[in-house]
Amino acid sequence: MRTPYPRTAHLPWSPGTTADDLRAGGTAALAGREVVVTEKLDGENTTLYADGLHARSPDSGHHPSRAWVKGLQGRIGPRIPAGWRVCGENVYARHSLGYDALDSWFYGFSVWDADDHCLDWDRTVRFLRGLGVPAPRVLWRGVYDERALRRLRIDTSRQEGYVVRTAAGFSRADFGRCVAKWVRGGHVQTDTHWMYAPVVVNGLGPAAPLWDVRSGSEPDTGALLAAVGADAPAGPEDERAVAAVAARLDGAGRTGEARLAGVLAAALRHEPRAVLGARLAAGPLGMRTARRVADLVGLHPLLRRPYPDEERRAGLVRLASSADLGVLHALAAALPGATAEEREYAEWSALCAEEAGLLGPDPLGPLRAGLREALGGLEPDAADRCWAQAREAFGRGALSTPQEAEAATWRWRDGAAYPRLVQLCGPSGSGKSTFARNLPGVDAYIALDDLRAARGARADQRANPEVLREGLERLDRALAAGGTVVWDATSLTEQQRGLAGAVARRRDALVTRVVALVGEAELLRRNAVRPHPVPEAVLAAQLRRFSPPYPGSAHRTWYVGAGGTVEDVAGSLGAAGEGEEL
Repeated sequence: MRTPYPRTAHLPWSPGTTADDLRAGGTAALAGREVVVTEKLDGENTTLYADGLHARSPDSGHHPSRAWVKGLQGRIGPRIPAGWRVCGENVYARHSLGYDALDSWFYGFSVWDADDHCLDWDRTVRFLRGLGVPAPRVLWRGVYDERALRRLRIDTSRQEGYVVRTAAGFSRADFGRCVAKWVRGGHVQTDTHWMYAPVVVNGLGPAAPLWDVRSGSEPDTGALLAAVGADAPAGPEDERAVAAVAARLDGAGRTGEARLAGVLAAALRHEPRAVLGARLAAGPLGMRTARRVADLVGLHPLLRRPYPDEERRAGLVRLASSADLGVLHALAAALPGATAEEREYAEWSALCAEEAGLLGPDPLGPLRAGLREALGGLEPDAADRCWAQAREAFGRGALSTPQEAEAATWRWRDGAAYPRLVQLCGPSGSGKSTFARNLPGVDAYIALDDLRAARGARADQRANPEVLREGLERLDRALAAGGTVVWDATSLTEQQRGLAGAVARRRDALVTRVVALVGEAELLRRNAVRPHPVPEAVLAAQLRRFSPPYPGSAHRTWYVGAGGTVEDVAGSLGAAGEGEEL
């Protein structure tokens, strides 16, 4: 059934109303409710279905400006559930405003299910991202505040206006009470209607190749590398590798962020993992996708190696906590450089993962969702500990259902029964110490630099064995006393991390690893102005040695970016899982 998009009423202070426009009678229905304010784009209202599309009118005909969005519908339509519809703006052709840096020629702004209910905003964005469709830019979010909205500064030479909607979902009957718009005055400024004028195509920005891949387009390797700031141009082998991986990902049904991460891992497979993750996190991808790309680059060669079959299930479950196994096996099978024997190992691993039910986009999702519901109300640390122990037991084959996981994790529900270790990981100057010293509820803070300073000089590395021994002894005593303990050292390698980790295991501590991913240029800049800079040669050596921990190597992992805040979380019961979209 084709359904036209409802007409959106103007806010009382909108200057762009015309004689035939709807005007909101007031905003009383929005009072006290959380709202999201997004940029209103100047394009053609368009609705996509699983089997077709139309402009605002369901009987709209063909126009040259609609050709591209028809191609988009052909790619993403099979992923739109029957009876659902995606509403958005087709901005392929210039109307009154011209754009020169769009992420895509189609932006989605609402998703309606088969019951004619508009999804809440956060679920809308996740659903759209899974299709490979961007949402308009969010200009403001919070509890409805007319004064704050009136203070929004809109560049009317580049922006048509904004749309206010409730963050919560709503029925079609409630549309007029939940959505309203502000439009610039004189927003139609052309003598000829755009449909009867030559099509002038709006310009795309540097992130457009990323959205093309998310939506299922054939990857343009050179444009992708340029979009993420890669220095080296794409060669023929890179293009072949990307095409081979993309074909396997399409066969495995991977879309959205999972498809993009796999394709980028193929294109960037030669870059050092730690450097790659930090560089990508500072760019258009954000931390969540950046660290997944880097982890795929680091992990896929492991599938080409022999592995004891009796331990394989547990190993695959640990990998599933770190990466999408379908994407990981696609990389191992399709990327060049493997011998025939190595490919056989990868194929055998894929067969075992399929037999264990681990090749889907989110194989641990049902277990996580069920345990999340069962442990609702439990304090976050205890819930995360229960989830970590459930994953481990699931890997051993000791449990398979949420009910079994709930029964098996009773001993960790009392968070006061075990201590907590926060282990920092990152090169000098990455901001890990600044982050940790602002953590609330820390009972003991053990920094190796402080122990060196107490011996005379924090830069003196000659007594490192003695300093480390003293630090580990203090750590053991602090964990034995209970509470939260921070271990502040670079912890660049798994061997280094394992020393404090062994103490934590002995004391049955909940282990959180804090991984600071900051680009080399920023590290050098920070080091130059630090009160205690490390020699450049030492920092360069740290960067070469840094191998960030993978998710699953601790109970949970926090990823801190250059801004000094947690930008991604792995292993937390309350956070999105590996296969869940943002």
